[in-house]
Amino acid sequence: MIITRKANERGHAEHGWLDTYHTFSFADYHDPKWMGFRSLRVINDDLVLPRAGFGMHPHRDMEIITYILSGQLAHQDSMGNGRVITPGEFQYMSAGTGVLHSEQNPSGTEAVHLLQIWIQPDANGVTPHYAEKSMKDAQTGKLHLITSKTGRDGSIAIHQDADLYLGKLDANQSLTHTLAPGRHAWLHVAEGEVTLNGQTLSGGDAVAVADESQLDLRGQKASQVLLFDLN
Repeated sequence: MIITRKANERGHAEHGWLDTYHTFSFADYHDPKWMGFRSLRVINDDLVLPRAGFGMHPHRDMEIITYILSGQLAHQDSMGNGRVITPGEFQYMSAGTGVLHSEQNPSGTEAVHLLQIWIQPDANGVTPHYAEKSMKDAQTGKLHLITSKTGRDGSIAIHQDADLYLGKLDANQSLTHTLAPGRHAWLHVAEGEVTLNGQTLSGGDAVAVADESQLDLRGQKASQVLLFDLN
């Protein structure tokens, strides 16, 4: 079973400094049909204008992953981390018992385009944690493991059985992912255009997958996808 979530059906908010699309219910956007998928709770597709951003604000009991598509994002948090994240880099923050953080676009000229992902943890009240993983030079035509429960194969260990993969595809490149019995998948097209099991998907489109054993992806043009393999 594959259920499609088209980009133009997402929630949308224009705040002047922020243009954002919500795959799932978030803030003032509420759709009971799209409250999340398995442990995946938020995918926000954000465009933040120069010298703008999110001031210091709290989080707790959430696994937060940010991926930069273009531009720069300056991060500061109450754990003492301060970093400018650039295209191709993933940032992870386990909010646990509570953290404060801010996210600002430090550029005076260029907007920053990012995906912010929230995954519900399998345990509350954990010690907050921060990590990063650069995929700037990731090989095309294969899936690269970004997060996992155990931190296997050099991935970031998170508090949930949620394998997040990055796939980069050139035109006519293909790759396959096998889903174990009982596993589910969410595929989000970050950029470009791909086919999934013969269905064409463009930037911002996504699909929920259940009761399928194999996912066959082919790039129609240069593309990036995020694939979540979930329990």
